[in-house]
Amino acid sequence: MRAFKLFALSLFLFIALRTSAQDTLIISDKLSTKYLGAISKKANELENKLDRKSQSALTNFKKHELKLLQKVKRIDSLAAKNIFSNTTERHKQLEEKLRSSNSLSQYIPRLDTISTSLKFLQQNAECVKHVKDAKEKLADASKKLSDFKDKLKNAEDIKQFLRERRQYLKEQLEKFGFTKELKKINKEVYYYSEQIKEYKELFKDPAKAERKAIELLSKTKLFQDFMRKNSLLASLFRMPGDPNDPAFRANLAGLQTRAQVSSLIQNQLAAGGTGSQQAFQQNIQQARTQLQQVKEKINNWGGGSSDDIMPEGFKPNDQKTKSLWKRIELGTNIQSQRATNFYPITTDIGISVGYKLNDKSIFGFGGSYKLGWGKGWNNIHITHQGIGLRSFVDLKLKGSIWISGGYEQNYKTEIRNIDQLKDRSAWQQSGLLGISKTLPEKSKFFKSTKTQLLWDFLSYRQVPRSQAILFRLGYNIN
Repeated sequence: MRAFKLFALSLFLFIALRTSAQDTLIISDKLSTKYLGAISKKANELENKLDRKSQSALTNFKKHELKLLQKVKRIDSLAAKNIFSNTTERHKQLEEKLRSSNSLSQYIPRLDTISTSLKFLQQNAECVKHVKDAKEKLADASKKLSDFKDKLKNAEDIKQFLRERRQYLKEQLEKFGFTKELKKINKEVYYYSEQIKEYKELFKDPAKAERKAIELLSKTKLFQDFMRKNSLLASLFRMPGDPNDPAFRANLAGLQTRAQVSSLIQNQLAAGGTGSQQAFQQNIQQARTQLQQVKEKINNWGGGSSDDIMPEGFKPNDQKTKSLWKRIELGTNIQSQRATNFYPITTDIGISVGYKLNDKSIFGFGGSYKLGWGKGWNNIHITHQGIGLRSFVDLKLKGSIWISGGYEQNYKTEIRNIDQLKDRSAWQQSGLLGISKTLPEKSKFFKSTKTQLLWDFLSYRQVPRSQAILFRLGYNIN
């Protein structure tokens, strides 16, 4: 019997060690070396952006305060002195707070996962033994991620400072009628808060290397156990662990079982009489409502919602906080023209680059290539029938309907050599006005389908005269 127990124990240890070794081997063989570089790069970029935006927000806010100080002085110098006497002191308090090493107060799941994964790799060096200079790369990624979290904490403190200062100025200056100036301050605080939110969203969007690495790590029991014990969420809420863990059993000690709770509820309902069941249901519903309210508050806390600082009557420009690339919209379209006596039927293949000024207006430029198809079914051949230069403006009318306008120059002669294009008189002008409709497209490459009906009001001057009504079908690229 003793020999059997020794054999079972040895078998259990062998399986456990083999499982751990297999987990390590899986990670070591497949974990991309790009993961550490991707984390370092993203954290460093967002840290720099946060730093620049925070400095800009504070500088602009100080300028607004200085302008308000000068205006109040002209009206009441004593009031100006009293209202703005603590400005320097408050800014110094903020600087001291930014220098302190307080931890980030918001929970960001993706950030927690990445931080824990780096700690895991540091403590399990064999997982990245195939990565060149793994120790240095891990240290660099951890430091840059830590610096980014520090900048996020500073941004929270700055946002809170701006909100408090904004409220103070509003209370003190409303009686002077500085509505316009106070709205500018409201906008400054709002856009800063939204920019922070945007940066957090950028960090939540994982690159391919990050996604693959986390997926791979999450499949191993070694990392699952480490995550359960060492993540930020585990420090906030004790996660279920190994029932054989003494700490886990200690946490459960004294807690009532489900059967005990059920029995206690039934006894209380029986003693309460006929109306007790209905009262119990009402209490349950009330508890659910309160839990939902708590859940919404937690979501706002973790998501960095800035709805509480939305200026009254202010319609924000959601594009203002987006990066340049996210405000760029690439597009392509096709338009065919019927044959004339001067050249065969052609198809215009156009490309465009648009810039979103806001959610309701886009302007941009582009070009087109005119492809000739021949004179008929019996004479089909490809020819270079011209090129075009385009500019456009789209203004949202309602829903998916847009008003579209543009100016174009088109070279509509068959191109045999480049020197032809130097003849300015051969270029024809087009002035376009019409409507566009966009429809969402469920595609990996295309964001939406765009159809346009346009009137070329300069077509009547063209020689040869071209179509006055144009129909274009295109796609916007995500």
